[in-house]
Amino acid sequence: MMHHQQAGRLQTTIQTIVLSTTLLIMLNGCMTTRVEETKNGATGILSTESIVILEASYHAGNETEDEFVDCVSDRVQKGRGGINVYPDEKFVDIMFPWFEPRTMPRGPEALPALFQRTGLTERLETSGVRYIIWVTGDTEKSASGGSLSCAIAPGGGGCFGLAWWEDDSKYKAAVWDIRAGKSAGVVSADVHGTSVIPAIIIPVPLIARTKSAACKGLAKELRAFIADEGPL
Repeated sequence: MMHHQQAGRLQTTIQTIVLSTTLLIMLNGCMTTRVEETKNGATGILSTESIVILEASYHAGNETEDEFVDCVSDRVQKGRGGINVYPDEKFVDIMFPWFEPRTMPRGPEALPALFQRTGLTERLETSGVRYIIWVTGDTEKSASGGSLSCAIAPGGGGCFGLAWWEDDSKYKAAVWDIRAGKSAGVVSADVHGTSVIPAIIIPVPLIARTKSAACKGLAKELRAFIADEGPL
């Protein structure tokens, strides 16, 4: 009797491992990333210059997540070929009150008129900021399905079923060249992924981290865009 119970448990464990491994392999092909850029002219940056990355409204009532902007800033300045990133809070302070949330321009198209104001150009020159970058976008759940059920019995318990959902992470960085006095172009990242939670006794979450992938792709392309090296 004991032998049959152990054999049954072993078979269940093997089935769980096989199903989880199969779904993990499938999931590797269920996250797609598209990174694009539109460039208006040559760019470049000196070691003494920096960029500032700001968040702007994507649509009414929904602002770009602070953590995503922080992620892009960290990746842009780290490692070989990193670009100096001027602290956004410090930038807002030196440009007071024109970059406060209430008065902040919503994109590069508003900058020419703003920079005509007395004193703003001088403040930018002292900061060493060469490019102002607006990041807009968000991550949304586009679809979901499946079901999971869990139960507890005297002899044990477990969960059975499969749940899934799809996420879309779409972000865009508009680049303004202060020295040239014009828009340098736009870099965008669009990541679509499917997350799955299969369960045969034990749930095994397989999460497609689309926001993280979008951060990585946007930061990598942004570095190449500003350094004028072309896609990496």
